Amino acid sequence: MQSFVHKIWYQGHPAAWLLLPLSLLFWLISSLRRWAFRLGLKRSQRLPVPVVVVGNITAGGSGKTPTVLYLIDMLRREGWRPGVISRGYGASFEGEREVVAGMSPAEVGDEPAMIAMRTGVPMVVGRNRIKAAHKLLQCHDVNVILCDDGLQHYALARDVEILVIDGERRFGNGWLLPAGPLREGRWRKDTVNFVLCNGASAEADEYAMTLEPTGLLPVAAIHGKAKDSNTNEQDSSAPRPGDVVNAMAGIGNPERFFSTLRAQGFVLKKTHEFADHMAFSAADIAAVDDGRPLLMTEKDSVKCREFAKQHWWYLAVDANLPPTFSPRLLDALNRAATAKQGNTHGL
Repeated sequence: MQSFVHKIWYQGHPAAWLLLPLSLLFWLISSLRRWAFRLGLKRSQRLPVPVVVVGNITAGGSGKTPTVLYLIDMLRREGWRPGVISRGYGASFEGEREVVAGMSPAEVGDEPAMIAMRTGVPMVVGRNRIKAAHKLLQCHDVNVILCDDGLQHYALARDVEILVIDGERRFGNGWLLPAGPLREGRWRKDTVNFVLCNGASAEADEYAMTLEPTGLLPVAAIHGKAKDSNTNEQDSSAPRPGDVVNAMAGIGNPERFFSTLRAQGFVLKKTHEFADHMAFSAADIAAVDDGRPLLMTEKDSVKCREFAKQHWWYLAVDANLPPTFSPRLLDALNRAATAKQGNTHGL
């Protein structure tokens, strides 16, 4: 099903025309919602600390989570105390929930589980991002909030918007959901503060972002503790370039992961695409495991750690951005923080 949807969105399949009436309805509903905020019929709520929203305008993966990981590391180096809020997609819970390293994706969602495992950052998930942010501020000493996804969540006022684009697929056929991949029109790109282009060639108004593999790590060894992204070390028993391996991916763009492995020199015997955010079981993985080394993404690995085998490995990646990006983001955050302090004193 996922591959057929991609044919419609990115390969010009004529079935898109059949979905066009639904896209028009989507446009009408989303437009009315945006205008309700612009006219003051709905109000955005501001928080006492700067809020950075990292999101996209297309359905599926574009590189938001690696961007959040990059921001956490960069902000900590610069003396900030970041916290993260997220929807917790794929998890089932009521209200808001704190995320602690070692929690399962079923409890908090796969991406939050991965972020917590990698960084140990203060984090809260919840359908209502405003309530999640308030809980984060109540429970932790943070002075900047990163919102993982939520570009279209206008109820939460934001000080900085970062749009992440899949550089290879861009905006597909340019149509709104479900006939195309767009959550909002291309015009939205012109309204954000920063545009990151993940892979391929960045346009003049975009920052080129690349995902740099940092080594294969055993899935079975990641249970129960956070790891420092700066201390990734290749396990001596891990597969090497030139080895024949199998690979699986349950992300928005699986082929990007497979291409990365091939570029690293691995020979892919079998590949298998799973649905994004899929909750894996041991039986699911057994169907693609023939005893060869099985490589997967870091996001998928947190969903497989409970039943992982010794020949399963995940590829850790770090986002790289031009040196001009961080100073400009920090400048925007400093200005936002100063403005908020001024408003507080004014009260």
